[in-house]
Amino acid sequence: MPLKITLKPREVILIGGALLKNGDHLAQFTVENEVPILRQKDILTERAADTICKKIYYVVQLMYFEPSAVATHHKTFWELVRMLSAAVPSVLPLINEIGELILEEHYYQALKATRRLIAYEDELVLKAHERSSDLQQDPERDSVGTRH
Repeated sequence: MPLKITLKPREVILIGGALLKNGDHLAQFTVENEVPILRQKDILTERAADTICKKIYYVVQLMYFEPSAVATHHKTFWELVRMLSAAVPSVLPLINEIGELILEEHYYQALKATRRLIAYEDELVLKAHERSSDLQQDPERDSVGTRH
């Protein structure tokens, strides 16, 4: 099924491994065949993959665009997943969903699920910062928030 795409001025899109940058005007085109596509907002560079969940996203992105190296990327993915699930067991339902999508070779859907994993990671980090801030403001509180 053809995919109609509209690019904003200077918007970037990754199509089948080719990074395209639009000019100064709105552009519209149709992709007539099945090919990996990511818009600028969904592209994660290796440098920007600065947390474990973002590294997982980056590896899934590589699977999507480099099918010839998928075995290598699978190995990296499962290593990262083992580390993450050991540290944060509450991610297991999302990890299972992502893993199933990958095994079914539904990489775009796996990327969407991995964005939810990144959002969950961000939420956990925010809560940890809030708790740390609370402890700094009231040092008599212990780790569960009670006074001594």
